[in-house]
Amino acid sequence: MEIIVNILGLALIIFIIWWFWIAQTKARTATQSGLITVLVKDGVYTPSRIEVQAGEKLTLVFKREDPNPCAEKVVFDQLNLHQDLNLHKDNPLELSNLAPGKYDFNCQMGMYRGQLIVR
Repeated sequence: MEIIVNILGLALIIFIIWWFWIAQTKARTATQSGLITVLVKDGVYTPSRIEVQAGEKLTLVFKREDPNPCAEKVVFDQLNLHQDLNLHKDNPLELSNLAPGKYDFNCQMGMYRGQLIVR
């Protein structure tokens, strides 16, 4: 019985490491209008990876459906940008003239995570 508990514990640890640090979601690219809707629900941003071209104007519309207090804000540390997210409303965030690079975004506690990739 002890071996089964240890194996289940090890499997859970591996799953947690994969989920938070290794798993990569498919990136979503901006449409011609430069508009992408990001759903904030159930502890994740969907899509959590967004790819855009450098120099293009981009509007991220965060649609918060999660009442969790952690979801109240989105933070782009590298851009020194913080946006409050109202529940059940569209929360547009306009970005322009981004230099190529990777810009992480997350909630204020770092539990919700996403990445904006500018090529």
